[in-house]
Amino acid sequence: MIRHNDHFHGSDLESIEKFYGIKKENIVSFSANVNPLGISPKLKSTLANRIDAIMSYPDREYTSLRKHIAEYVNVDMDNIIVGNGSTELISLFIQIKHPKKALIVGPTYSEYEREVTLGGGCTLYYRLQEEKDFALDIAGLEKELANDIDLLVICNPNNPTSTAITRNEMRKILDICKQKGIFVMVDETYVEFAEDIRKITSVPLTNYYNNIIILRGISKFFAAPGLRLGYAICGNGDLLKEINQRKNPWTINSLAAVAGEIMFTDEQYSKDTRDLIAKERKRICTILDSCKNIKYYPPIANFVLVKIEKEELTSMDLFEAAIRKGFMIRDCSTFPFLDNKYIRFCFMTPELNDALLAVLLEKLQ
Repeated sequence: MIRHNDHFHGSDLESIEKFYGIKKENIVSFSANVNPLGISPKLKSTLANRIDAIMSYPDREYTSLRKHIAEYVNVDMDNIIVGNGSTELISLFIQIKHPKKALIVGPTYSEYEREVTLGGGCTLYYRLQEEKDFALDIAGLEKELANDIDLLVICNPNNPTSTAITRNEMRKILDICKQKGIFVMVDETYVEFAEDIRKITSVPLTNYYNNIIILRGISKFFAAPGLRLGYAICGNGDLLKEINQRKNPWTINSLAAVAGEIMFTDEQYSKDTRDLIAKERKRICTILDSCKNIKYYPPIANFVLVKIEKEELTSMDLFEAAIRKGFMIRDCSTFPFLDNKYIRFCFMTPELNDALLAVLLEKLQ
């Protein structure tokens, strides 16, 4: 049996291979939340023809890449900044804003707290309530936004709950924060998987608010975590200028920059991805509706959070059962406010989804 203090991230396939003796090539990761279609066909068929790009230094301003991103998200390219994954941009932003006290909406991704702590600040959490299906209560949040909070962090859609707030709700939050002098960092890593992106994304709000920065990457939706390409959208010119001054030049290699230009134009791939995820999200939720001993929370992103209601069964039990069959799910007991009764898994192809569900539901009987 696995030691309780060993928990595996979706990228920890080497550790899984070593611990369980299962070759990483034979593991299907339902934990990494990566697009099951793989990389863009357009990228796959054309990137090799651009290999000569590595013979030159990238453009310091990444003008062409930022132009393609700007067209993709429909904003002015001057409001786009790129980095070596969204993690680099989170780090740079925290270093510049240097928040003394940040409020993080959770349970959520641990990197936010880590970066604030590394910058010498402290973090508090606004706890999403399980009895409310982890939906954000704006009135409750406002009470926690005391005058000494200088940064609010929201993952939207949220990981691991797969819940989301609408753009109209975000506008209300920004108004509250504007009055209190609070900057808002929004992580939209999973927003492209939502069935109606326009209802959720806060990108258009960057045209009207200067106290918001939105972070995105290509690791999940574009299935390219190895390229390490992230971008931020912000209407605060002074902040973007300072980030650009602080960041190292050429943090994105030439091939990654070219790949970004290609994948952001593959509209068919984006449509096929959203169609598949929407279909599987609905189908799997229908199956879960008829399952006993579990509760799930209506998902907006490409993954679902499930609560185990069978008394003697834990998240580690389900993790073990799945990994022995070559399927890796996420034991959520390491997330703030979640215990060993929660798991998370993403939506893959219908065949793989059915195979995983067969394993999990057998244990839940």
